[in-house]
Amino acid sequence: MKVKCLIVDDEPLARKLLQNHIEQLDMLEIAGQCSNAVKASEILRAMPIDLVFLDIKMPQITGIDFLKMLKNPPAVIFTTAYREYALEGYELDIIDYLLKPVTFDRFFKAVERYFVRSAPKETGVKIVAPQQQDDYIYIRTGNKFHRLPVADILYIESIRDYIVVHRTNQEKLPAKYKIGDLEEDLKGKQFLRIHRSFIVNMQKITAFTMQDVEIDKLQLPVGNSYREYVFKMLKS
Repeated sequence: MKVKCLIVDDEPLARKLLQNHIEQLDMLEIAGQCSNAVKASEILRAMPIDLVFLDIKMPQITGIDFLKMLKNPPAVIFTTAYREYALEGYELDIIDYLLKPVTFDRFFKAVERYFVRSAPKETGVKIVAPQQQDDYIYIRTGNKFHRLPVADILYIESIRDYIVVHRTNQEKLPAKYKIGDLEEDLKGKQFLRIHRSFIVNMQKITAFTMQDVEIDKLQLPVGNSYREYVFKMLKS
């Protein structure tokens, strides 16, 4: 399911730029756009919105005041030409604070923060209902987010600044991630870091020792600094 986005900005060029950015990501769709808070309020009452790109300096009602008025606001990313409102924005628990003109790279990082913050509810990495057969995560490659069922993932291998997702009866999926960042996103789920180069799906482990874990006939080493923790986790 795509993330429904609302663009609220009184500058047509700024709305157009955000529209172009959103259209480059398959996981996002534009549900609406408008130039002021009054119209935005009407849109929010009329349809479900997941993520709002909200300008701060607007006529009649500022983006900050508008957000304060909402009882159950969707996720918000502020877009503005003014740095001085950043602290107040973060105090309102926004996802991110983008300075205009918004570059695609900075926009993309903000969207990734949304995916992480929204897990497990809506989609970086996204985890949905751990331990269920239809669990899945999202892995980004370039501008695409790949939806990977957890049941298909055997293990994740780190090769320098890249990871490779090894899957059951499917092609390997390489992606530019640091394994430490990925480990943090997966912490507390059914994945276990066993080595500086490997994270395994615990549901796929068929045997283990203090030195290695087995996934069917495949053996993966357990790093010296991980052994005590890995052995404890797998025996529990």
